[in-house]
Amino acid sequence: MLKIAWNSLYKHLLPEGHRFPMEKYELIPEQLLYEGTVQQDNFFSPEPVLERYITNTHEESYWNKLKNLALSPSEIRKTGFPLSQTLVEREIVIAQGTIDCALYAQRYGVSMNIAGGTHHAFTNRGEGFCLLNDVAIASNYLIDNHLCKKILVVDLDVHQGNGTAQIFEKNPQVFTFSMHGEKNYPLQKEHSDLDIGLPDGIKDKEYLKILNETLPQLIEKEQPEFIFYISGVDILETDKLGRLGVSMEGCKQRDKFVLNLCKKNQIPLAISMGGGYSERLSDIVEAHSNTFRLAQEIFF
Repeated sequence: MLKIAWNSLYKHLLPEGHRFPMEKYELIPEQLLYEGTVQQDNFFSPEPVLERYITNTHEESYWNKLKNLALSPSEIRKTGFPLSQTLVEREIVIAQGTIDCALYAQRYGVSMNIAGGTHHAFTNRGEGFCLLNDVAIASNYLIDNHLCKKILVVDLDVHQGNGTAQIFEKNPQVFTFSMHGEKNYPLQKEHSDLDIGLPDGIKDKEYLKILNETLPQLIEKEQPEFIFYISGVDILETDKLGRLGVSMEGCKQRDKFVLNLCKKNQIPLAISMGGGYSERLSDIVEAHSNTFRLAQEIFF
């Protein structure tokens, strides 16, 4: 069964006019239920993650400042969010959702978090709409509980997974692969185990060619026992922040390739949604919904 993490905190709205389209977290499950792709029992509501799993990834001093709402004005500005207790609660629920998805993926092959992909969160700070790094927290959970020995993070959001790269820069058990817009945020990039910077305006054919030539070889070389996939849809040509030229169909083919490859190699796969900032909210919802439709079609 396809298990999907969704909690009412996911739809926590920011002040009117904020560019981050939080509404998608409510509209995606509504769309999937309406069209019959999933049923209500496909969804589960994660609880807040335990503090010990947060501080196993993030510095305790940073976590203490975050939970006590004691970040400096400069630190808050870098996150892009107005800091609140509800926002912190939302982040810790998202992190547990990705842990739960990892456990469900080991059971069913794939599982999905409607939120997550908070790859700009570092060990000691938040950036770019990310306060806690859900994929990093879940990766460390699997390793520390001896549930797998080698993890591959496949980050295809348009922005480099700089926080994830920094967190795992000295950890050989987690291989970080980021394929992103070379000239896009962040200006100062970290060093993933493999970074592929893409030129502005790249179209479907070249984008998919690079991915198809890279990921199978990476899996063959690294032999991961688990894959976390950040499936940001900000690669779309309609995205306000993305600067790439990938079509809706191209984005769907990207996801289809990743999911089929994991199924073929029998590697459990946990998917976090990542970013999406198209002008029309319907484009964001449709692109993300395609990922869920493909997971249902390919694995079940």
